[in-house]
Amino acid sequence: MTAQTFDAGAVHASAPADPAQPAHWGGVFAMTLCVFALIASEFMPVSLLTPLARDLRVTEGLAGQGIAISGVFAVLTSLCIATLAARVDRKRLLLALTAMMGLSGVIVAVAPNYLTYMAGRALIGIVVGGFWSMSAATAMQLVPASQVPRALAIFNGGNALATVVAAPLGSYLASFVGWRGAFFALVPVAAAAFAWQWFSLPALPARPRAKGTRNVFQLLQRRQVRLGMLAVGMFFMGQFALFTYLRPFLETVTGVEAATLSLVLLAIGAAGFVGTMLIGRFLKLGFYGALTVIPVLMAAIAVALIAMGGSLSATTVLLGLWGLVATAAPVGWWLWVARTLPQDAEAGGGLMVAVVQLAIAAGSTAGGLLFDRSGYRGTFAFSAGLLLVGAFLVVLTSRAAQAEST
Repeated sequence: MTAQTFDAGAVHASAPADPAQPAHWGGVFAMTLCVFALIASEFMPVSLLTPLARDLRVTEGLAGQGIAISGVFAVLTSLCIATLAARVDRKRLLLALTAMMGLSGVIVAVAPNYLTYMAGRALIGIVVGGFWSMSAATAMQLVPASQVPRALAIFNGGNALATVVAAPLGSYLASFVGWRGAFFALVPVAAAAFAWQWFSLPALPARPRAKGTRNVFQLLQRRQVRLGMLAVGMFFMGQFALFTYLRPFLETVTGVEAATLSLVLLAIGAAGFVGTMLIGRFLKLGFYGALTVIPVLMAAIAVALIAMGGSLSATTVLLGLWGLVATAAPVGWWLWVARTLPQDAEAGGGLMVAVVQLAIAAGSTAGGLLFDRSGYRGTFAFSAGLLLVGAFLVVLTSRAAQAEST
């Protein structure tokens, strides 16, 4: 495969050139704070299931469905948001979603019963699907084309940071103010993100969608889009088939204790944060090359963990490398949406959100079945196989992109 450099102009290939477009970095950082609050809200129940279930008088399994229902509503919203975004100023939409995130936190925190709790969790799913579907398109309006990779990396930096702190922060707060107080604590963060976006985001008028594109599934008529979405799906399936079961692997195979486990997970998150800051340079050097190498490296790490999982030092290093590349990969794929579908960025983003959510569910489910039947070796080998298929699909996507450009 011939290495391809990132062409910033491709992002706005169908939009009028504006070399003097200002960069609204305040808006980028305001949205990053919103990302942090959003991801923390989405995964807060992970560390609060036991007290939450006891208080609402349901099983922990039912309480955990609060995460599942947010995923379902994220998929549904991602498939519908493009139509609305084509008619409404994106700033208004982002502010409405941010307000909805704060409302979700309040509803969950005061929920008198299970159904009210699930309603609050459904709201956060709507925010997840809507926000991420518009992220690439919004970045394209906030900064010049050459700075879009950096803006997307900053967004994902907020994602990585929230992933690191959400579970331990929720557990820590709950020990002082209870699980309801932990959810309430996110409401001021959402309010701060709302205020910051209100003052820092410029008007983001709706842009016309490409002619003939009435729904997100029509985008799949393009071979490059079909292959790219398949590559995204294989990547996230492979990633979460392994990542979901890291804790039992570390506890039973590596033999770590609770304190050490937290440090290892923190190292993964910290490495991921660094990766999101560095990935833009590699995407400029070779866009599809970087997207191909990442899943190949992750597959190699999965195999190495099978062989060296009993060594704490080796496992920590390997998982640090995993976090470095795995967390950075979504930056590249969101940039791919921006450059491949410049006039259908919401529709493309919505389709990708749906693919990612479904892939995470499928990967974690299949990985869990294998983990129960054949242990970590089968799960990690399955993950490696999916990642290698994903890398091959990236190569095919690159060739399809070259064919479309000729």
